[in-house]
Amino acid sequence: MKNPYQKTMYACFVGYIVQAIVNNFAPLLFITFEESYQIPLSQITALITVNFGIQLLVDLLSAGFVDRIGYRLSIIIAHVFAAAGLGGLIILPDLFPSPFAGLLTAVVLYAIGGGLIEVLISPIMESCPTENKEKAMSLLHSFYCWGHVGVVLISTLFFKAFGIGQWKLLTFVWLLIPVFNGLVFSKTPIASLAGEGETGSMSMASLFKEKTFWILMLMMMCAGASEQGVSQWASTFAEKGLGVSKTVGDLAGPMAFALLMGASRAFYGKYGDRIDLDRFMLGSGALCVLSYLCISLSPSPVVSLLGCALCGLSVGIMWPGSFSKASALIKNGKTAMFALLALAGDLGCSGGPSLVGYVSSASLGNLKTGILAAVIFPVLMILGILLICQKSRKTAKTHFVSNH
Repeated sequence: MKNPYQKTMYACFVGYIVQAIVNNFAPLLFITFEESYQIPLSQITALITVNFGIQLLVDLLSAGFVDRIGYRLSIIIAHVFAAAGLGGLIILPDLFPSPFAGLLTAVVLYAIGGGLIEVLISPIMESCPTENKEKAMSLLHSFYCWGHVGVVLISTLFFKAFGIGQWKLLTFVWLLIPVFNGLVFSKTPIASLAGEGETGSMSMASLFKEKTFWILMLMMMCAGASEQGVSQWASTFAEKGLGVSKTVGDLAGPMAFALLMGASRAFYGKYGDRIDLDRFMLGSGALCVLSYLCISLSPSPVVSLLGCALCGLSVGIMWPGSFSKASALIKNGKTAMFALLALAGDLGCSGGPSLVGYVSSASLGNLKTGILAAVIFPVLMILGILLICQKSRKTAKTHFVSNH
């Protein structure tokens, strides 16, 4: 008999594609916004900061209202806001007295949708009755990467064929995806989540008392910052910093980044049962540091672009790996834990590219200097993994002694 939750799982996959559109389409247009609306780099940076800042705020608030209004209504609302924000990119810059204010309003709208999707999709997927939840979750997280690849590849081919001046038409095409997926979520079955509305799940206050939880929060923040610090600026960096064409820049920068990030997640999803997660994450952290140094210190454009791609490979496991560690170490975290970890991740997603942007502005627009400053995030990620490994060993030793 066919699993009735199969459509729900497919909708979750598409939900992460919507998340990829929300986070990665506008950065392809940063130079277009700068030239068409005369918006300086500092204001472009504010668009990134506000996007992830709003998502962060939604993460924080969602733990209080999602259980009250239900997951179905919440996920439909998320898709409505995502579609409205993308539509706002088309209309609002010309309606508002200041084009920047119009863009900012559009970003706020789709950021609300993106923040809700980030909080809701993982627990909805987790609730679906499947034989292997770990593999299903790994596959789910890889769909963000495939969505990112699709956004960059399709957008690049569209701009090549029809010109960058037709970006509003492409934006309309992208907004149809959240409209369609929102309708799908209105009809698919959504299982009750373990712990939803129950007193057995940990409260925020209880989570805050757990030292392990704070290490995991640091890891999630660094995962988001390490990923988006390069991802959000890859197109602009390739085009302005390296002097390559927009087509080459988008394909060799953000698309290669997303492709290798997805490959990393898919690889672990397939062979994860044979690989030690701690070692895989430590190796990925070291590779991430190396990639940041390649991007920022190499005088060769080819090596710098190779560094962008290498960064995608290195950050692939950081976000889902941190989620996996949290699920294993804090068994009854439930909805509050999902929301707070998403909050920490979005804090990093905002802080990483914002640091790159502000340091670059202070260095007269030198993005290499900004990316070099952001190497602090993968360094802190490695520290967090080492602390978690130490904590896990202590816990295992305590259990061994108590059982003997």
